[in-house]
Amino acid sequence: MHISSPVPIKRARIEIIPLIDIMFFLLASFMLVSLTMINMKGIDVNLPTATSSQPNNKPDFTMVSIDALMDIYFEKEKVPKDDVLARFQKLYDANHDVRIFIRADKDATYETVVFVLDKARTAGIQKVGLEIKAYDSGSDATHAPPPPGPAAAPPAPAAH
Repeated sequence: MHISSPVPIKRARIEIIPLIDIMFFLLASFMLVSLTMINMKGIDVNLPTATSSQPNNKPDFTMVSIDALMDIYFEKEKVPKDDVLARFQKLYDANHDVRIFIRADKDATYETVVFVLDKARTAGIQKVGLEIKAYDSGSDATHAPPPPGPAAAPPAPAAH
């Protein structure tokens, strides 16, 4: 016996759009959680600021820090100037695609930064980046960046 109904029978179907929404939410959640687990490998230095900076949080690099006293650190280990080239050579021999990030205190001398860059180049390292602090527009107005453009005049010296 076959019973007929005026209401058509609908077949059950799986809606894929809510499933995709849930998967994107889970992906974003896992990405945010994994980013909070990254710990920095360098010492704390007072970084200079830049207005056009982009964050770069890559874990596959070696951090080289230069503090205000011109001491050089690989990760958190202080290294004498005489051993910097040997340390770079050791990193390069282990991995020819090694990446170096240099974190120099804003009071560090340009000479020390160029010394570290030169030793990295001498060792054969090609991928070198300079870490800076992103410009915070809500910070102290006395450290505001100069106006853009080629005609920006240097600031006048402060009277003491």
